Amino acid sequence: MTHTSPSGTSARDSRTDPNDSRTDASEAEERADLSAAGSQLSTAPREESAIGGPALGVVGWIRWFWRQLTSMRVALILLFLLSLGAIPGSLIPQTSADELKVQTFQKAHPTLTPIYEKLQLFDVYSSVWFSAIYILLFVSLIGCIVPRSWQFVGQLRGLPPAAPGRLTRLPAYTTWRTEAEPEQVREAALALLKGRRFRAHTVKDAVSAEKGYLREAGNLAFHIALIVMLVAFAWGQLFKSEGGKLVIEGDGFSNTLTQYDDFKSGSLYSTDDLAPFGFQLDSFTGTYEKSGPQRGTPRTFEAAVTYSEAGGKDKKAVIRVNEPLRVGDSKVYLIAHGYAPVVTVKDGRGKVVFHGAVPLLPFDNNITSTGAIKVMDGYRDKNGKKEQLGFQAFFVPTFAGAGKGNMFSQFPALDFPVMALTGYHGDLRVDSGLPQNVYQLDTSKMKQFKVHTGTGVAQRMLPGETMTLPDGAGSITFEKDIKEWASFQISQQPGNGLALAGAIAAIAGLTGSLFIQRRRVWVRAVPGKDGVTVVEMAGLGRSESAKLPEELAELAATLHAQVPTAPEAEADAESPTAESAEPADAPDTPSTVAPSTDTPSTDAPSGAGRSATADPADAEPAAAEPAEAEAEGAEK
Repeated sequence: MTHTSPSGTSARDSRTDPNDSRTDASEAEERADLSAAGSQLSTAPREESAIGGPALGVVGWIRWFWRQLTSMRVALILLFLLSLGAIPGSLIPQTSADELKVQTFQKAHPTLTPIYEKLQLFDVYSSVWFSAIYILLFVSLIGCIVPRSWQFVGQLRGLPPAAPGRLTRLPAYTTWRTEAEPEQVREAALALLKGRRFRAHTVKDAVSAEKGYLREAGNLAFHIALIVMLVAFAWGQLFKSEGGKLVIEGDGFSNTLTQYDDFKSGSLYSTDDLAPFGFQLDSFTGTYEKSGPQRGTPRTFEAAVTYSEAGGKDKKAVIRVNEPLRVGDSKVYLIAHGYAPVVTVKDGRGKVVFHGAVPLLPFDNNITSTGAIKVMDGYRDKNGKKEQLGFQAFFVPTFAGAGKGNMFSQFPALDFPVMALTGYHGDLRVDSGLPQNVYQLDTSKMKQFKVHTGTGVAQRMLPGETMTLPDGAGSITFEKDIKEWASFQISQQPGNGLALAGAIAAIAGLTGSLFIQRRRVWVRAVPGKDGVTVVEMAGLGRSESAKLPEELAELAATLHAQVPTAPEAEADAESPTAESAEPADAPDTPSTVAPSTDTPSTDAPSGAGRSATADPADAEPAAAEPAEAEAEGAEK
């Protein structure tokens, strides 16, 4: 530790020496060397001074724009804008996700709809402005990473730089004197640093070492992982496919476009890429909590299926929530469940014109369901005229509300199923060419049946009961067999594995860039005129790190054990030799100084792991002993 005067200035600087040949120019060069040593630790592209506007040509403006685009500041701004642009995609219904919700929103907000359409807020993720931000961020990251990667490779191939001229100015510094030869000290220091996994080599009279390259490697890995994730997301959006299918127990599904209830895909996806497979829903099992505060909560929710790939044998599988069936590159998810009452419809002559299970859509947690039964072909009235029948169905698996005019379900299991039907006859408008919801009736061209039971319009029915239509129009029977249905989502999402790998690499790279400190250590050993070797150790970190002084102190203690401090020489404090102990050709090499009264031992390195500039409070020196005069002369 450099000795300081009580005023806080260095003892070396508070006295003038006529033999000191240092000039302001040489000190400025040393400061430049120290600044260069610190700046070489950075692998970031160097910022060039801005060129005046009038002097910029086309090429100059292009270069300026490229420098701005590839700067970290602009990359962070683009990342923030990308996150900000995703907010309306989460709050506003998107056409790619649910077109029906978009239509409902547009009807409910006629004033906002034209504005949202112009801003492409119903198609955020495929909009021009979102794509522009996405592409600019992609280009910015690539333009930032490529030059940094080349610079980092160059640094890995190079060697740590030589020691600065004045090590005392580095943030962590220590020094001591030893009887070992300088070459022996440097060899011991080189072996020590290499043993601690430093990249080290000897340059002139000092050993240069560096460690912590994984910090920049982690930083680059983090940014490369971001690019990988962007590529994976783009690939997934362009080549994805996703469709839904409602399957009743006993029915099946084949993975062809015509089998889907709804289907959407990426802009570069081809239907020829649909994986050839099919499956049949054997049974659906759903159990629910029967008591307690969680009554009605699902406990078992699984679909037993039999599936097969093209030309393969049938296989059994069970699909559960978050446990999809994987067939090739496709995944089959279980997403919903409901009931499908079986009904039989007869005309006035007793001919069966419809028989089958009708899936009804639930709208609450107790699976209170509604839907439509449509008889489109084969029905004739009592006069033989062709007509179409429609029934609005309201179903509850566990009936409640008797005598109150309303019916509702109080439990999702089939404990007390009841169905209410309202009948219509006429034209269902299914042949008009307009798309129609299969769960709703268009009664604009139909007349309602008047029944003699129930409310006169609708009739409640238990399983096995029959509702007779008026005027010999026929009947409809609610069969005792009630089937269940399951809704599946079949998706093909390429790039998920790549996105996961990118996310893991990003976390690992970010961890390395945050917790690994890159630092350099120099060990200088030069002989003095009295034959005693002066050892200096100093460290420099790329960023502020509280562990750098501790690490340097540990290294110094280990090296000091191999080349210990020389015993103090018997010398007169006023001896002429004491005033010129340091050789003239090595004026920059500091020596140990007289220890202060706070120093517990003179055998340890002086100032190990501490700053080169002492605190004024610690600046009071002890009275100079004769043996210390030589060290003071060397300091001069």
